[in-house]
Amino acid sequence: MGVTRREFIKTSAAAAAAASIGTALLPGGIKPLFADSGMQWHKSVCRFCGVGCGVMIGVKNGKVVAVRGDKFNTINKGHLCIKGFYLHKVIYSKTRLTHPMIKKNGKFEKVSWDEALDFVAKKFNEIRKQHGPDALAFYGSGQAETEETYMANKLFKGCIGTNNMEGNPRLCMASAVGGYLTSLGLDEPSGTYDDIEKAELFLLIGSNTAEAHPILFERIVRHKAKNPNVKIVIIDPRTTPTDQVADLHLFPKPGWDLAILHAMARIIIKEGYADEQFIKDNVVIKGNDKKNMTFEQYKQFLEKYTPEYASKISGVPAEDIVKAARLFGQAKTAMSMWTMGINQRTRGVWANNLITNLHLLTGKIGKPGSDTFSLTGQPNACGGVREGGGLCHLLPGHRKVANAKHREEVAKVWGVPVKNIQPKPGKHTIAMFTALNEGKIKGIYIMCTNPAQSLPNASKYWKGLKEQFVVVAESFFPTATTQYADVVLPAAFWAEKEGVYGCTERRSQYMPKVIEPMGEARWDAFILRDLGIRMGFKKEFEKYQTAEDIWNEYLTLTKGRDMDLSGATYRRLKEVRGLRWPVPSEDHPGTYKRYVKGDPIFDELPAEKKKGRWIYFYGKPEGKAVIWARPDKGPEEPTDDQYPFALTTGRVLEHWHTNTMTGTVPELNRAVPKAYVEINPEDAKALGIANKDQVIVETRRGKLKIEARVINRPEKGTLFIPWHWEEWMANVLTIDAFDPGSKEPEYKVCAARIKKA
Repeated sequence: MGVTRREFIKTSAAAAAAASIGTALLPGGIKPLFADSGMQWHKSVCRFCGVGCGVMIGVKNGKVVAVRGDKFNTINKGHLCIKGFYLHKVIYSKTRLTHPMIKKNGKFEKVSWDEALDFVAKKFNEIRKQHGPDALAFYGSGQAETEETYMANKLFKGCIGTNNMEGNPRLCMASAVGGYLTSLGLDEPSGTYDDIEKAELFLLIGSNTAEAHPILFERIVRHKAKNPNVKIVIIDPRTTPTDQVADLHLFPKPGWDLAILHAMARIIIKEGYADEQFIKDNVVIKGNDKKNMTFEQYKQFLEKYTPEYASKISGVPAEDIVKAARLFGQAKTAMSMWTMGINQRTRGVWANNLITNLHLLTGKIGKPGSDTFSLTGQPNACGGVREGGGLCHLLPGHRKVANAKHREEVAKVWGVPVKNIQPKPGKHTIAMFTALNEGKIKGIYIMCTNPAQSLPNASKYWKGLKEQFVVVAESFFPTATTQYADVVLPAAFWAEKEGVYGCTERRSQYMPKVIEPMGEARWDAFILRDLGIRMGFKKEFEKYQTAEDIWNEYLTLTKGRDMDLSGATYRRLKEVRGLRWPVPSEDHPGTYKRYVKGDPIFDELPAEKKKGRWIYFYGKPEGKAVIWARPDKGPEEPTDDQYPFALTTGRVLEHWHTNTMTGTVPELNRAVPKAYVEINPEDAKALGIANKDQVIVETRRGKLKIEARVINRPEKGTLFIPWHWEEWMANVLTIDAFDPGSKEPEYKVCAARIKKA
């Protein structure tokens, strides 16, 4: 017998609520775990997701013994999810990597740091000399500190001379970047978390907020509890714990929701909810060919997208689409939140555009309680990668390698010849690992991430990892990726190093070093510094003696940019709970809303340029945002007779990414010890599958033996697998087709079949 949808939501909601108030699920029930014991407390930032929760680290006798929420941090106000609560246990896991190793005769041998770094430097220089700089690559992470990514950026783009620098945010947030750039002109949200308590409506689309971002979910729940008139609309193919607060849930077939968003826009216009004066003053409308359209032409474009048409495409009842549109239109303020269910698509940028369209049509942007708000998946995907320039086409400070002025500005600060920074973007993530397979990239440095497990269609890319020279800087061993490494370097973990994380709401926060690294582990930024010196770039790297040296140099590259952090010095960040950019001076309080009064960039614009407008999208010509008339398009691999199920993947509350961290915590493993595939009871009955049966899930790329969870959570025709476990590697099944604009892969839907094992 399976688990009912209602029972699952009820128990999962209890777990989520317990986790958020500093308790944990233990045998015997939910018990409080906090107890002061005279230890020293240090304020810091959580290591998981992109919310940026403040934590207090309890240290006693040189060891971290407890983590609790920081009640003075405005993001979480003392609350933590269950993962953050157990973060201290990760530090001391048995899998911590504590010394450098080189693979010799097929086996890893412990070596000194000098031997390891000299070996890597020699090998990288040989590859560079024989095959050119583009035969080398760097693959980083949204979990690395800004200072760490900055050092990698300088080493590979500025000194080695290759733009083959990527990070795993390409796999999770690149479509959101593309959406913001094409719709509003600049990356990252215009509002902040402060809008949550001012919103009358939340549109949660492609986001299991309760499990993936539980602290933000708790804020939404508290706000709705105090204000029963607040409405929550969910668009997601599955029932999740987020549904406990939903007023309306639309269940589209995975990958078929673009037509719904167009239909909502059509209804908003037809029923008089559009703010036509706002559109006239602040918006231009463009077709997919990038040519301008009139409002009348746009309305004609939308005529195709009747509720009935959208229903036929998506499987959502037409009346529910109408209800969703009316709720959005009637609300005085609205906040849209989305994450991987929107971004990890072959048309993720388009999906982002269509969400923003709803806000631009109704003028629900730039006002308290109204924003189009992408939720970030990793703690420093914004600060270190998007802002810090840690992708193949970017440079620090939201700059681009293709822009000659930007290259000159960065080269001057880095102290390198401008010709070193190539004008052509390097290889994006999928192209990078394809080139590794093909031998075009012969050496790669992988830092703070686990691509052998996290890449889509993962087994396809093991060939390159096996055949080329691979260096992995990691805090844990073994991982799916370290088995392919030629050299493994032990990296200091959270609390063992200082640095800065920048979270979803544009907030940069300082993290102190409170204990010494375990064993011989070293800070990633200094590993890269020392490697650079050994490769012959002594004058470029020997000046960096502290983390603050690196941060101060980085700040000079943010000055005058849209994400100006000039006022966010270490001195100041140590005193406050983070600052939201732009923050152009040390006496500036940070910015709540972009593009409006209070944003220093908006305030400094000449009056004749703003022409009396209260909002000005200064990243776009004439300060006008764009409503996009995009086609509706389904997934790259739709279901068919041979593969009749739509497979989607995602997170669970207790675990994170490839489980190298949360998998080391006994309490979290007891809560969710293994992976499973969710299947709707009607589908299970038709196939003769019972709850807890072993089944085979197969796609055109691979197959996986896994336990069935028969549960009324996915809709008929949909399968779901949480992707955290190496033993049940979901990404041998997923497709590596990617969005042509953002280059982000379509993890969230592919065609599959299932049978009893």
